[in-house]
Amino acid sequence: MIMAKNKKRKSVTLIIRNYFITGVVVLIPIGFTLYLSKILIGFSSKILPENINPNSYLPYEIPGIEILISIIFITIVGGLSLSFLGKRILKLIDDLFKRIPVLRTIYSAIVQMTETFSNKDSDKKSVVLIEYPRKGVWAVGFATKENKGEMAKKTNQRLINVFVPTTPNPTSGFLLMFPIEDVIYLDMNFEEASKFIVSAGTSAGKN
Repeated sequence: MIMAKNKKRKSVTLIIRNYFITGVVVLIPIGFTLYLSKILIGFSSKILPENINPNSYLPYEIPGIEILISIIFITIVGGLSLSFLGKRILKLIDDLFKRIPVLRTIYSAIVQMTETFSNKDSDKKSVVLIEYPRKGVWAVGFATKENKGEMAKKTNQRLINVFVPTTPNPTSGFLLMFPIEDVIYLDMNFEEASKFIVSAGTSAGKN
């Protein structure tokens, strides 16, 4: 009878432990998503001017309205930029930024990086597999372009620039330079690789 009670106690403990682990698994993605949403809402509220932000003059706040307005604004800008007039305006802004000594360096670098990662040419592979941070350990990265500058000349090698993002925040990472022969190109696209990195390798992609 004592053995039966101990067995029942263990089974109850096991059930509670399983419930707890399941709760953690369920709440982590929800909590992380809410945390990122909170950051995004706070960021959007600082970007939007007060005169177009309803939360600045309404008697009560509407959660997420800043994100909605930001999405609508970005979509409108994207649509206008595809028109003839929009292209002319963007060309003027582009020329203006490139004439300002310090700003042109930052602006040009951001434009090049944005164009690289938003390239929709499916025939051009950019997701790579590299041995990093040591031999035998592999990491997924994004090949940006072949390095034909001073670094390649000094090392007397054909180098390729690879951005290795961090998990779960792929916006930060490391810029590394590898010999082209040491880089393995993968068939997965940018979206699949990003999902793989953000999910810490748990996504069901081409992995």
